[in-house]
Amino acid sequence: MTKELTYLDAIREALAEEMRRDPKVFVLGEDVGPYGGAFGATQGLYDEFGELRVVDTPISESAIIGISIGAALRGYRPVAEMQFADFISCGFDQIVNQAATLRYRYGGRASVPIVVRAPSGGGVSGGLYHSQNPEAWFVHRPGLKVVAPSTAYDAKGLLKAAIRDDNPVIYFEHKFLYRRAKGPVPEGDEIVPIGVAATRREGDDATLLTYGAMVLPSLEAADRMAKEGVEVEVIDLRSLMPLDKAAIFTSIEKTSRVLVVHEDVKTLGLGAELSAMIVEERFDHLDAPVLRVTYPDTHAPFSHVLEASNLPNTDKIVEALRRLVAY
Repeated sequence: MTKELTYLDAIREALAEEMRRDPKVFVLGEDVGPYGGAFGATQGLYDEFGELRVVDTPISESAIIGISIGAALRGYRPVAEMQFADFISCGFDQIVNQAATLRYRYGGRASVPIVVRAPSGGGVSGGLYHSQNPEAWFVHRPGLKVVAPSTAYDAKGLLKAAIRDDNPVIYFEHKFLYRRAKGPVPEGDEIVPIGVAATRREGDDATLLTYGAMVLPSLEAADRMAKEGVEVEVIDLRSLMPLDKAAIFTSIEKTSRVLVVHEDVKTLGLGAELSAMIVEERFDHLDAPVLRVTYPDTHAPFSHVLEASNLPNTDKIVEALRRLVAY
């Protein structure tokens, strides 16, 4: 059985189901209690589970993540909300120097099963401090898992998988998708495994690798290219660390051309690692350079017009695909 849910409702449902399933799961963050979270992701949880499992915290991301690490070491499974992914930098040390390294430091005798929910991305005229896509910071750090769902189905299934994982997981949920992405979501205990990509559209002429809010414009671009006789395979990575290399390489061996699309800035974004990995391990299968469509190396403006100019979109992806297949 499935039901129609928004991306935001799917997150809320995953949290509630996991809290009912496991009394060791609790949520914490700024305004997550009676207020229900800045975006409403925790609405109703306080009434059902009470203040000991839905914990309002001070405005201190370092404290939120530090508390989560300590609780995880005592057997709990905290889900920490960063009100905006931009402010995850205030808890950066706790994530990359503490959570990411603890299992290694203790020789496997300790685990840190925390989830850090990070509302990320632009398209909402949020400006400098409410629009960033900092996923590459955490993909870079051994010991962390990083996921970025693009659909309501995956928003629920990946969050449930993240909560059950014994490693720290950074869960990037895109603000633009909260109420715009809607679709069938299974009722019950269905998990989307971390580390497995999804082929959203099959094709033989080019491979498009993407994730998060860029999946929809990528699919729109692929549909446009089909009218020009070019069939583009669109792969939604879903899991950024670990990557589903098998799915990526299988597609490349079929198409011989690759475009990477992401909303993060270009320099040292995930597309840079994907490009290097593909060139190192599948160079003989390529008939063209790996191309990227990304946000420019600049800050997010408040102006909706300027932001729209910076964001990757369907037109920019189509233009890149035309260059790719013409090479």
